Amino acid sequence: MEETENIGQKLPNQEIDYFKIAKILISRWYWVAGSLAVCLLYSYIYVWYTPKTYATGGFMKLEEKKTELADLSNVVTGADRGPSRIQSETSVMQSHDVILAAINDLNYPVSFYVEGRVRTSELYPQKPLNIEKLQFDSLNFFRDMITFKPINRSSYNLTYTAGGKEISKDYGYNKPVTLGPTSFVISYPGELNKNSVLLFKFNSPEDFVGRVRGGLRASETVKNSNILAIQITDANPQFAADVLNAVMSEYLVYDRNRKTQSASQMINFIDDQLKYLSTKVNGSEQSIKTFREKNKLMEVSAAADAALAKSKDLESQQAILKLQLQAIQDVKDKISKEKNNVNLNFDAGGGQIDAGLSSLIDKLDALLSQRAQLLKTYNYNSQPIQDINKEILQIKSNAVNSLNTSYTNVKRNLDFLEGQLGQVNKQIAVLPGAERDMISLRRDFEISEKVYSFLSEKKLEAQITRSGILPGATILEKAQPNYWPVAPNEHDIHRSAIIFGLAIGLGAIILIRVLNPFIYDKETIESLTSIPIIGVIRKFPELIDEDNAQVLAISKPKSIFAESVRSVRTNLNFIASEKASKVICITSEVAGEGKSFVAVNLSSTLSLIDKKVILIAADLRRSKLHRTFKVPNDVGLSTYLAHQTPLDDIILKSQQENLDFIVSGPVPPNPSELLHTARMKEMIEELGTRYDIIMIDTAPIGLVSDSIPLIRISDINIFVIRAGKSKYYSATIPQRIAQEYQLSNTFIVLNAFAEDLLHSRYYTTRFTGDYGTRYYYYSDYTGGYESSGYYIDDEKKKWWSLKRWFKK
Repeated sequence: MEETENIGQKLPNQEIDYFKIAKILISRWYWVAGSLAVCLLYSYIYVWYTPKTYATGGFMKLEEKKTELADLSNVVTGADRGPSRIQSETSVMQSHDVILAAINDLNYPVSFYVEGRVRTSELYPQKPLNIEKLQFDSLNFFRDMITFKPINRSSYNLTYTAGGKEISKDYGYNKPVTLGPTSFVISYPGELNKNSVLLFKFNSPEDFVGRVRGGLRASETVKNSNILAIQITDANPQFAADVLNAVMSEYLVYDRNRKTQSASQMINFIDDQLKYLSTKVNGSEQSIKTFREKNKLMEVSAAADAALAKSKDLESQQAILKLQLQAIQDVKDKISKEKNNVNLNFDAGGGQIDAGLSSLIDKLDALLSQRAQLLKTYNYNSQPIQDINKEILQIKSNAVNSLNTSYTNVKRNLDFLEGQLGQVNKQIAVLPGAERDMISLRRDFEISEKVYSFLSEKKLEAQITRSGILPGATILEKAQPNYWPVAPNEHDIHRSAIIFGLAIGLGAIILIRVLNPFIYDKETIESLTSIPIIGVIRKFPELIDEDNAQVLAISKPKSIFAESVRSVRTNLNFIASEKASKVICITSEVAGEGKSFVAVNLSSTLSLIDKKVILIAADLRRSKLHRTFKVPNDVGLSTYLAHQTPLDDIILKSQQENLDFIVSGPVPPNPSELLHTARMKEMIEELGTRYDIIMIDTAPIGLVSDSIPLIRISDINIFVIRAGKSKYYSATIPQRIAQEYQLSNTFIVLNAFAEDLLHSRYYTTRFTGDYGTRYYYYSDYTGGYESSGYYIDDEKKKWWSLKRWFKK
């Protein structure tokens, strides 16, 4: 009882064996090699078929010309919260207008391709054919690919698709070809290989915008620097370099035009005023001449001259201030409409316009441009758009407040001049009528003339300023074609393939082990139960017939299998050694685990050491013992237990000395009840007087309860577990039986063991303490014994075995 409790509580210590782990992984090295080969093959195919992408880059320096006033304005308006200049200029560079202008610079209306084994490659910048367009509408033209094949010096063949059908037609050189809405002429290109095939298609500049924008990237070389690194990726390295250089050049043109737009707006504004004043000056001059001739008035008095001069000066100032009010109102209107480039800043020289207004308007222009770019990615209600809208609203508010202040100052000066002019008009009113009319005419003329001269000077200043404006950036380094592809990255792809190949191979090993529900080695059994293992019977390497007719321990006496059976026999001799006659009961969890096979071979090997052995087929439901010994099953244990046959009539002799057997007999209707009868116990007692070993082959205990009475009366109970057949649960059954029936004579035999490192446990059992008294020595005959020459069935190495190649 105490020993049974120890069995239920004690388990051997198991330690991780890293050498075993390595052996497990190496055991299926061909899985790893296979997955590695497949992944590498796929990587090479992927690299072969994937179009290569090339990258080139250039550098631009953004000029930073700041004034203290601009810096102060940035602090006041919170410029640090707005977008950086790098971000703004990057958005401008990637804008549709700049890219479209760059594409127009390339002048690539026809694209040429050559068809290869794997892919079709673009021939840019080569133009193997001279194609002249006769009729081409950029919105409606033939867009499909056209295949060109030379025939002779005067004709060629074109293949194209129209209306869902493929059309092949011959044409002559220098003769018009019409494909839908497009007409063109192909000139004779010179000698071409008749087998050469060229493809071409017509383009519009808009066709390249997505291609260029998709590969264009810009960023700071160093954080907070003014050096901009620009990169573009494309399948054609020469096209990438050319289009990037064109984009940088067009950006400079766009930037200069943007900076000169303020001066251009001012010039246009002045031109409009000059047209009006020119007509007015000419009319005033003619009126003075006519008045003088009519009234025969040569000169006016000194008092009239003084009043005229003062009136002229005041009204000239009024006219200029009114122009300034008009300019301020124009800027306010543009700001309220959120129109880009609201840079008109007309100052009459009186210093009435806020000096920080120019900085505010520059920031407003930048924010409006950035919002236009963001709207291509985000919707209007998204958070980035809402944030930039808040900044725009704040800057608009500051700019409008500045303009209102300027407007109020100008209006105040205008009102003051109006009061001064009223006093002068009173002096003129007392003059004689002719002089008064003359003064009025001269005043209108001289005022218009003075304003005209002022505006002419401002126009000249604006023209000089516009001509002197330079772009706000400089190209530091132009792009050069780079013929080393950046994608696909062969090194990274092959490295990833190796990693994935190893992961798949090792993962398959781990997955199969995790999903495996079967027992394959004794270490697994030792980890699940404390019931002792008295032996490991090796798997016989040759085919065994269905009826187990071969008594293999005898037919192959020098085989590893026979030696493993002898190892179990040896341990059985030391168990219950005080018994003169031993009753050994053999069972298993389910059918097919080899209990009858083990019973036959243990019986035969025990008979070889002068032990009188009788083998009883106690599985009254599905016994095969009569087939093993090739005898009829008409009478046997079932007929004896049913009182139909005496004991001596059912005992049969085998061809082997000292080995008798009893077959099961016909299948009875009540096999379990028959085995529970006292007649079964009496039979065993009677056989105990005649034989040294009574070997009982019972029914599977996991399926029926027939073997329970036999287990309880046996001296030794052997529970058979078959490698690769029995599941983990079966290893716990012997311990449950031992605990339930208080048995200390239960043992396990691992049957049909074949070394399979894939499923072997990576623990090594260390027997210590009390468990050491329950340990029985045996060998599983692994680790190179097969090459020692002691056995006739040395294992033949498979072609994938590493040992075979190492030995070679």
